[in-house]
Formats: sequence, structure tokens, C-alpha cells
Amino acid sequence: MLDTIKGWLHRYLSDSEALVLLLLLVVGFAIILTMGNMLAPVFAALVLAFLMQGVVNWLQGKGLGHNWSVTLVFVLFVTFLVVALLLLVPLVWQQVSSLLNELPKMVNHGQAWVRELPEHFPAFISESETAAITESINGLIAGMGQWVLSFSLANLTNVMALLVYLILVPILVLFFLKDKDLLLNWIGSQLPSRRRVINQVANEMNSQIANYIRGKAIEIVIVGGVSFVLFALMGLNYAVLLATLVGFSVVIPYIGATVVTIPIALIGLFQWGFGQQFAILMIAYLVIQALDGNVLVPLLFSEAVNLHPVAIIIAVLVFGGFWGFWGVFFAIPLATLLKAVMNAWPRVQDVVAER
Repeated sequence: MLDTIKGWLHRYLSDSEALVLLLLLVVGFAIILTMGNMLAPVFAALVLAFLMQGVVNWLQGKGLGHNWSVTLVFVLFVTFLVVALLLLVPLVWQQVSSLLNELPKMVNHGQAWVRELPEHFPAFISESETAAITESINGLIAGMGQWVLSFSLANLTNVMALLVYLILVPILVLFFLKDKDLLLNWIGSQLPSRRRVINQVANEMNSQIANYIRGKAIEIVIVGGVSFVLFALMGLNYAVLLATLVGFSVVIPYIGATVVTIPIALIGLFQWGFGQQFAILMIAYLVIQALDGNVLVPLLFSEAVNLHPVAIIIAVLVFGGFWGFWGVFFAIPLATLLKAVMNAWPRVQDVVAER
């Protein structure tokens, strides 16, 4: 057993580059686990900078100077941010408030529907079972009410932090875009001069993560926009809120689409009941999800992240457990980093072959 462990260590950790890369990974994950919440604005700004760097490169390719390209892209970003804060966010918040106010009525309607089940399906469900279901629903609603109250009180202190983030993130984005080469050169100067493996991992991550972030932004806009058109044409309540949830659900593949289907189905059910409109809504929504998964995703990510669905789900669970919301948000980029490291990791036979 000891010889097996020694052989494994010799195979994977005999190269000095591997040890440096391992040290960088350990330090990086330690920073994420210990200071991830504090550095969340930095990570968010990095994502946005990755998203906009492609536009900056395109403008530079058209002959516009670097500073002018960065300025134009940054002005468009700030304009979009202001429009979202003044139009989209208040509208979504208004619909959230309306939904919370209407929630007791929806719960009562659902309990009445449950109590009628024994009359329509006496062979499958009894009155005692419906009473137990109703009691469970009441307990769940009471627990949700307490959670909403505690959540609201706990986050009152975060309002000021959110306002600070709204100022810090755009400033960081500007510096990341403007001084990208300067920052990268400084980071490179702190690394060993012999860093073939680190460069290989960095190059793979740069191309894949940039493509992933831009592709996800396009997917959010398309899926959310098409969903809003569907919900608005059908007259579904809370169309803006539900379309926003559908759009951002694509950030978490498989899991997000499954979770967001529940409120859409419940709101459609309470609004129309089991009827033709409800069936059309669910069929059309499932068609949107099918087109997203089978047409849009392969088109946008054909050269980007190539991870098995099982790996994606495990990454969401693991990094979400370590880092909460931000872990879920960055699960796929972090999983891609691990995959790139595994592909580039020097093994003893590779080192011998190079020499």
C-alpha cells in the first residue's frame, strides 16, 4: 500500500510545475472559502469584464483605439445597468409583492381543491389523507412565512452593502477592461519563469470561460425574452417575474429549469385550473426548454465548456455547499478549471518524454 502511494505521488507530483500549480489551487480555493463573500464584487466584476471584453476586441478590430473602445463599452454597460435598476427591478419587485399578497388566497384555493379530491377519486385518496396533506401545507406555509420575515430582517443591514456594490462593481469593471494587460503582466511577474502547465491551464480557461460567460448572457436574454412573449400573449399573471426567473434559471443547467417550472405551473393552475389554456402554457413552455437544451445550447457552447451532465450537477452541489449562491453561480467555471488542470497536469512519463 505504501509503495502504491509513493508511486502515485512520484507520478503526479514529481514535477516542480505541478507543485507550484497545486499550491496556487490550494491558495485560490482557500481564498474562496474564507473570503469569498467579501470578494464577491470582484468576482462579479470579473464576469462582467469577461462578458464585455469580446465587444472591446471587436471594436478594436474595426480600428477604434483601446481607450475609446473601453469607454464606449463601459458607457453602454452603465446605461443598461441604470435602465435595469429603474425599470426592470421595480417591476419585478412589484410583481413579487403582488404574488406574496395573493399567496394566502392561492393557498386557500389549493386546500379547497385538495379537499375535493376524495369526491372525484374515492378509490385513490381518502378524507384522512387529504386532511394530512392540508395540515402539511399549513405547516409549510407557516414555515415559509417565518423564513420570509427572518430573511427580510436579516437583510435590512445588507441594503447599504448592496448600494456600495452597485458603485464598486462598475468601477472594477472599468479598471479590468482598461488595465487588463497591465494586471496580467503583474500577475505573470509573480509566477515562476518556467510555467508551461500554468500557461496551458490559463489559456484553456481564458477561451472556455470567456465563451461560456458570453454564451450564458445570450442564452439568458433569448430564453427570458421568448418566455416573456409567451407569458404576455397568454395573459399569465406575473409574466415579467416568471420570465426573469426562467432567464436566470439557465445559469444552473438541468436543476434551474426543473425548479423554475414549479412556480409557472402553480400560477398557471391557480389562474386557469386544469383547462385548455393551462395545457397550452405548459406545452409551449416545455417546447421552449427543449429548444434551449437541444438547439440553442449546442449552438452557443459548441466550442466552450464540455462537461458531462453528471459533472455539472456534482459541481453545483459541491461548490454550492461550500460557497452558497456564488458557488452555484460559479460552479461550471470552477468545474472547468478542475478539468483543465487535470488535462494539463504533468505526469512523470510526460516529463521524461519532454527531456
